[in-house]
Amino acid sequence: MPLSQKSFSALVIVTALSAGSSAFAQSQADQLATAYQAGRNQLGILSYCAEKGHVGADVVEVQRKVLALIPPPADKSAGDTAEAAGKKGTIAMMGVTQELETIAKAQGGSAATYCKQIGDVILKAAASLPK
Repeated sequence: MPLSQKSFSALVIVTALSAGSSAFAQSQADQLATAYQAGRNQLGILSYCAEKGHVGADVVEVQRKVLALIPPPADKSAGDTAEAAGKKGTIAMMGVTQELETIAKAQGGSAATYCKQIGDVILKAAASLPK
């Protein structure tokens, strides 16, 4: 079942701004590791989008700044894997794995439109972050 834009946007915002909260019973370290991994995947997705010319480098940089707010786990290998998947256009967050192109087509849109929407959410969320 494809991840809807609304659901994806919620994941983006949850990842970016609520790294410490979770509906699941997890330790704080597990929550932070999950948020870090999701943030790294999102960084990869935005890199993919930027490479295709769908978002600017500014969006990628904002995601790097957001990611810097999440303490990295001692073992960053899961984050490395998640970011690499994102750079190939695969959304892999919180147990959901979907191809960006597939999601866009299922919703009758394009990857360009989807990337722009993701970028807009990131920029809007970043406006509320500390400078």
